Amino acid sequence: MDPNRTIFTLLSVLLYSSTTGFSLVFSSESCRFPAIFNFGASNSDTGGFAAAFIQPKPPNGDTFFGMPSGRVCDGRLIVDFTAESLDLPFLSSYLNSLAINFSHGANFATVSSTIRLPTANVIPQGQASPFYLSLQYSQFAQFKNRSQIIRRQGGIYASLMPREETFAKALYTFDIGQNDLTQSLFLNMTIVQVIVAIPDIVNHFSDNIKNLYSLGARSFWVYNTRPIGCFPQILTSFPSAKKDSVGCAKPYNRLAQRFNAELKNALARLRIEFPLATIVYVDLYSALYSLYTHPTKNGFERPLVACCGYGGKYNYDRDATCGETISVDGKNIMVGSCKDPSVRVSWDGIHFTEAANKFAFDLVSSGDFSNPPIPLKLACHLRKRLRIVSFAPIV
Repeated sequence: MDPNRTIFTLLSVLLYSSTTGFSLVFSSESCRFPAIFNFGASNSDTGGFAAAFIQPKPPNGDTFFGMPSGRVCDGRLIVDFTAESLDLPFLSSYLNSLAINFSHGANFATVSSTIRLPTANVIPQGQASPFYLSLQYSQFAQFKNRSQIIRRQGGIYASLMPREETFAKALYTFDIGQNDLTQSLFLNMTIVQVIVAIPDIVNHFSDNIKNLYSLGARSFWVYNTRPIGCFPQILTSFPSAKKDSVGCAKPYNRLAQRFNAELKNALARLRIEFPLATIVYVDLYSALYSLYTHPTKNGFERPLVACCGYGGKYNYDRDATCGETISVDGKNIMVGSCKDPSVRVSWDGIHFTEAANKFAFDLVSSGDFSNPPIPLKLACHLRKRLRIVSFAPIV
């Protein structure tokens, strides 16, 4: 048997009361997370990029907010559905300074962010964000310190900051890594070259988990990366790539799967290193890929075609992005939305529609796509029970 295809299962037991034997049983009591602290890129940015640089243009935001809301989507993101499910308000961006309440958490995600520090030549071109993951961690560390200074000083702003105990009880969510892959591809790196870089990318991610743990974080909910080979952006940019049975570019999905396997293994090692933490790997890739394999069954259509875009087989052109005004046959037209985003998967060729985000959230929040298999609302209880650590095969 190929050792690279062997799945190793390590069992380590935390003794509690007088119970003997093994049982993966979770408390039925919801965790009641008082706050969410999110780290990521455009798939979970609720206004960071808009505050620092430029607001996404209409029709972004039209489905739910009725106007641009700092999100690259027609409506809500997975992080928004996460907050709603926990009875928390939508997260305010750390970078936003207007009418902000951070008592229930903060969002450090920004469009185009990466795990590793992006190379200097891509930031001025707008291909990457300077707010890479380690900088987001630094922002969080500063936020934690300064928010408590404000609370101790009292006054009208004290109630807008989280309580000290909130940080240990909060849910820490992560949705980042996609740009480390795609930006490298668009810098003319080969798939093999990107694969070689994946262990270092994942090591940087692990370092930030460790740093957050040192500041008191205990409940981690980590999304893997999406099936990038199904994105209109990738399908348009690499038309000769071999396709799978549903029309997605196989080499690029395999790249995403390679990253995901490395990430899953890294989180398994972190569970061993930090037995008092709950560290959950969430297979968003598989949840979303089901929209391409069974779109009609799930209420969707044309999953490989962008809703808000212009031109070509996949309705995507990097020079005619959603909301931009372009010239066609001497006439200026706005790149607008399709008629019904609620039945579409891809919003703008890179990001997902609100409907797809809701579909994916409903699947992954159940725990059926998680390792260990624990629902979102119980993701603070795992550290009290049997530790099961599964390592993914690297193929």
